[in-house]
Amino acid sequence: MSGSAIQYENGKIVVPKRPVIPFIEGDGIGVDVTPAMQAVLDAAVAKAYGGERQIVWQELYAGQKAVAKFGAGVYLPEETMAAIQHYHVAIKGPLETPVGGGIRSLNVALRQDLDLYVCQRPVRYFPGTPSPMKRPEDVDMVIFRENSEDIYAGIEWPAGSPEVERLIAFLQNEMGVKKIRFPASSAIGIKPVSREGSERLIRRAIAYALAQGRRSVTLVHKGNIMKFTEGGFRDWGYALAEQEFAEQVFTWRQKVAIAKAEGKAAAAAAEKAAVESGKLIIKDVIADNFLQQILLRPQDYDVVATLNLNGDYISDALAAEVGGIGMAPGANLSDTHAIFEATHGTAPDIAGQGKANPSSLILSGVMLLEHIGWQEAAAAVTAAMDACIAAGEVTGDLASLLGREGLSTRDFTAALLRRIEA
Repeated sequence: MSGSAIQYENGKIVVPKRPVIPFIEGDGIGVDVTPAMQAVLDAAVAKAYGGERQIVWQELYAGQKAVAKFGAGVYLPEETMAAIQHYHVAIKGPLETPVGGGIRSLNVALRQDLDLYVCQRPVRYFPGTPSPMKRPEDVDMVIFRENSEDIYAGIEWPAGSPEVERLIAFLQNEMGVKKIRFPASSAIGIKPVSREGSERLIRRAIAYALAQGRRSVTLVHKGNIMKFTEGGFRDWGYALAEQEFAEQVFTWRQKVAIAKAEGKAAAAAAEKAAVESGKLIIKDVIADNFLQQILLRPQDYDVVATLNLNGDYISDALAAEVGGIGMAPGANLSDTHAIFEATHGTAPDIAGQGKANPSSLILSGVMLLEHIGWQEAAAAVTAAMDACIAAGEVTGDLASLLGREGLSTRDFTAALLRRIEA
């Protein structure tokens, strides 16, 4: 069966009735979760459109499967990158990243090479999912994590290397740096944060919040310590919001200015009037305080824009509140390309045993369907997931927290398919 490539015309996505969607199976439990995702999406598309639309799957190779096909050391073949460039959209299972030595993260390589500067992670609760929270239903956020800068740029050198010795000497002798406590044994990493990179991420977050009728965008940062990188992210975010979205937003920076000029009561009144008029509130929170607030008052937060490392921590912490990372979908986006992915690891100890929870990749597939405008099929998958979890039809990772036996990957997938058909 033949298909056609998704295109972009005048900045807008154009989707054929039979789009080619490349997929990367992934390492470890990729062999379990990827076929489950494909079966569920195929069933939802068939049900929603009666055969008029269909996904044409094309396998690409990365990770261990690429090494097996192309030879030692070829973890990310040029053919894979070229295909994603051509087809614009792809979905992938988990890929292994060694700790310490070895290859750098393939996920990071894909993001950087394709300039997928947004990592978008929606976090919501499916009723019936076991959670340590008293009110997990209060968690409903969408994380916009900057994907291309911060320490994930990979600019670092090991302790004792000639490069790090030269860098430390430059910092001490040319820049007057006195605060490297143990220079002889220090490794050094560089944290680039740019105005352009921050603005394009925050712009996407604000535009999304406005389009979806969300209440607020929170800039999460550690600007009290890293004043020019993370503090810059906050300041650039406020400036962009006030300049590009002036009629649609009200910022806490404006609130502070009103408080200084007219008093706290006037500032509170201005914010209340903005909320009542439907304006989007732009606010900021220090990262460590935010990690506390999402436990105590998650209902106060809606769309979140943050830097790369903060976003990594925040995404997983929020996932734990709604059932764990096995329930967390994700997408990496540029202006013209998108890769949807499982957000969990490869779990090689259970690979091929039918124990994996495919929900993360299936829900990432929902994001893919929404991205290409196939909302009816996306809604069918979400409704089936809601119904299965509410009925206690879950895989072992969730079932063990409920004190019962769980379904295998295949049986859980079958349960989803039955509900889609029904």
